Amino acid sequence: MQKSINGATFRKMVMVANKILDSNQKYIDSLNVFPVPDGDTGKNMSMTFKSASTAVNECANNNFDTLGEALGKGALRGARGNSGVILSQILRGMSNEIILQTELTTKSFAKAMKNGAQMAYKAVTIPKEGTILTVIRVMADVAESSAKKHADFESFFEEVLNAGEQALAQTPELLPVLKAAGVVDAGGRGLLVIFTGLYKGLTSDEDFNFEIKPDDTAIQIQKNEEFHVNYQSLAEIQFGYCTEFMIIQMKPKTTESDIDKLREKLMQIGDCVICIGDLSLVKVHVHTNEPNRALGYALELGEIWNVKIDNMVQQNRELKEKQLKETQNTKPFGLVAVASGKGIADVFKDLGADEVIEGGQTMNPSADDIAKAVDRVPSEHVFVFPNNKNIILAAEQAQNLTKKFIHVIPSVSIPEGISGMLAFNSDGTVEENIEAMKASMENVSSGAVTYAVRKTSIDGLNVEKDDIIGLTDSKIVANGKDINDTTASLVETMISDDKVNITLFYGNDLKEEVANALKETLEKKYPDCEITVINGGQPVYYYLISLE
Repeated sequence: MQKSINGATFRKMVMVANKILDSNQKYIDSLNVFPVPDGDTGKNMSMTFKSASTAVNECANNNFDTLGEALGKGALRGARGNSGVILSQILRGMSNEIILQTELTTKSFAKAMKNGAQMAYKAVTIPKEGTILTVIRVMADVAESSAKKHADFESFFEEVLNAGEQALAQTPELLPVLKAAGVVDAGGRGLLVIFTGLYKGLTSDEDFNFEIKPDDTAIQIQKNEEFHVNYQSLAEIQFGYCTEFMIIQMKPKTTESDIDKLREKLMQIGDCVICIGDLSLVKVHVHTNEPNRALGYALELGEIWNVKIDNMVQQNRELKEKQLKETQNTKPFGLVAVASGKGIADVFKDLGADEVIEGGQTMNPSADDIAKAVDRVPSEHVFVFPNNKNIILAAEQAQNLTKKFIHVIPSVSIPEGISGMLAFNSDGTVEENIEAMKASMENVSSGAVTYAVRKTSIDGLNVEKDDIIGLTDSKIVANGKDINDTTASLVETMISDDKVNITLFYGNDLKEEVANALKETLEKKYPDCEITVINGGQPVYYYLISLE
């Protein structure tokens, strides 16, 4: 009967949850309301949690203050899409309680869940019930009451998971769109998969192998160092030498406990310690002012190999010089856009975008991706165009990862983003630009054409698998067997007397002559409209449509 969780067990729980979530992401994707081929709730949650679990696995010790901080920051760095951002807030809220513990009891775990639920609700401007928010709230409430009755985690987790399943089963009753599609909330299911994984990691005797290859570790360390630079703002370096090496050919007297002792010695002479491996090979990374002592400790265990020592003080000087040069070449405002497809990216660049992040509906960039793009722009104030409703939350969370001022222009489509960017005035104020951009976006109608990945009945239409479907305002309004015919039907539902410009961005699965044939059809039907065809190069979507 498990009544407490130590750091090592918690690390294992996170690793097992990550593995189980990864293996179930396609199933979670299939629960997305719309039967489009880029349903990505499972993928976004998996990538977000993987970032958190990687950070936990890289921790130099099993102290909860270290593990909790890694869990929260790792989730934030990797947050993708609405589901991923909300998940990152749940984990960040939980981590704020976890870092205070020396061991976890059912009461402290319940309090962590309560913190997670509260932070997730705060992250959403207008919280909607029938989503992952409902599931975590119900689970947290039951966890709080269960912890008063049960000191053992087995009984505790069973009650919490049962409550989560019941809450998930009710999501179609709270959101009619779920009921019409015959699915439960995908984000809620993903959350339950994670907590099931945590429970399996606690109770299973299976030997899960999560050993990181040395080359992979080196890459992850490099990423962490880049992250530290952002947060420390190039402060003075306490430990000047980044020291990395491997220990091979262990001495006969060396034991597993000697590796643990080496880790403890390294932590006494530096920080950012990673010491992982077994009696066949140990990978070491440490920031220290005494690399000679680190190497000396290692020689007591075996032979040292592949030694790499970098002078971080000099690197810091160079980064400061670079940062100074960048600040001397700034402009008042910068522009960052998210786009999928070379043609569409080129349009944004022609409109003055400083950075175009590769991504969109088929691959939501993380908050960290957006923050890094913002940091590359030589401006203190940066306008970000997500161009997808599933990226807006990640863009807003990116503000926590940069010292610059991010102004998210809530564009939910490529046409809105283009229209908003056209309204940008470099001589205007932040407030004037935001107002002008939002007003400009209101004059745009957006549509998209793709194919259905499963049979469904939604929005009054019976859709068969592989049907061509036309979407606008998050609704399926046209379906058929022919791409151009369905697109023409979609345009017909979107057109109004005040629309005089129709722009067709055709994707990488269509040839130019097919798009031009559609243009001719629309020109005959709408002779008063100016119709433009652009090679967008976007994946999955045959056409992205703009009406102004």
